[in-house]
Amino acid sequence: MGFNGMNLWQRESQIAKVIETNQKTAKFGLSLTEEEAKLIVREKSDVLKRQRRVEFGAGITEKLIFEFCDSVYLDSSNYVETIIRLQEIFYCYKNEVLDQVTDDELLHFMKKQFETRCHGDLDYLESTCLENFARAIRAGYDPDWEEWE
Repeated sequence: MGFNGMNLWQRESQIAKVIETNQKTAKFGLSLTEEEAKLIVREKSDVLKRQRRVEFGAGITEKLIFEFCDSVYLDSSNYVETIIRLQEIFYCYKNEVLDQVTDDELLHFMKKQFETRCHGDLDYLESTCLENFARAIRAGYDPDWEEWE
């Protein structure tokens, strides 16, 4: 199996895993079609390239979906676009915090801010909450997570 074959297999596996999230998200009125899952995976691949990141293993998409699926600000009309945008924001800020916080810590922080301070506003999450957080991390601040919640 050459590189292209492996890449195709990985992409198909990622799409299947994204579709499997429907088992949990359906109870929140959220589900993805195969085409939507393909779009999410394709957008993730593009953002990884733009952010010059490499991802090993399952990746962040399923964790992100599970973290945000119970949000009061998500519904079937904005679900796909929100997940795509959250992926972009996650990878951008993973770089901005210089990988000094774990994926789970960053996801939890994003969700907490999204639900409380941002009231579902992705622009505010990205340009204010996460920018302030990243600036503090880069300055050497060791976050006490309770303080940021």
